Amino acid sequence: MSYKIVFFDIDGTLVNEEKEIPQDTILAIKELKERGVEPVIATGRAPYFIKPLAESLGIQSFVCLNGGYVVYKGQPLYKRQIAKESLETLVKLAGEHDHGLVFEGEHAFYSDREDHPFVTESVLSLKVDLPGYNPDFWRDEDIFQVFLHCESQDEPLYESLKSDFTLIRWHPFAMDVLPLGGSKAEGIAALLKELGYTAENAVAFGDGLNDKEMLDFVGFGVAMGNSHPELLPYADYVTTHVDERGIRNGLIEAGLLPE
Repeated sequence: MSYKIVFFDIDGTLVNEEKEIPQDTILAIKELKERGVEPVIATGRAPYFIKPLAESLGIQSFVCLNGGYVVYKGQPLYKRQIAKESLETLVKLAGEHDHGLVFEGEHAFYSDREDHPFVTESVLSLKVDLPGYNPDFWRDEDIFQVFLHCESQDEPLYESLKSDFTLIRWHPFAMDVLPLGGSKAEGIAALLKELGYTAENAVAFGDGLNDKEMLDFVGFGVAMGNSHPELLPYADYVTTHVDERGIRNGLIEAGLLPE
């Protein structure tokens, strides 16, 4: 199979627990580009969270917000907003339980709580700035993803939302809230269509629960050695840990780099 494009998750895939890019990963991405294969970031993060990393790797294209916002070579290509009526339902229910929300728009993100400890701990774990405070941000701007801050034992409180949303836990205190059926695979499909590629032309690397659909969709899915155990059945290959040449070894297995 002739793979033409490779999608890389960020946290736990391109960067380690310290949010640093291993030097070997930097070199592997450089070699991949020299061989004419395009690297693309595919992340749950918003576009304003990833620009320094993308610039350091020389990557101009990304599938952000778990497939909700796609940019190709610096130009927005695809957007999937959350319906306002669905957001209103979410805001009402989360408010009843004092669970903080963070609304992610195209250019900024805001919380509906000031100094909420779960918001602070989860967002700072991403090594980014904390959101501003604007409980009405969702009313005025297009929202592509929401962080819902609650612990796992509180998830049953949100069962009624599953007719409108997909919920994916990414932190002990936080879940991603996406439009129903939303995933990185959706954004990747939109980009591949624009480029005239099929899913079989693509490789993807990931490590988390929000990478299931992506690895299952592409021609060759690679799970990192540090992946969540529930991701492994969706992968064609399990590479080594992010800090143990995981990206390079996966690219070698895909036939995209020499041994």
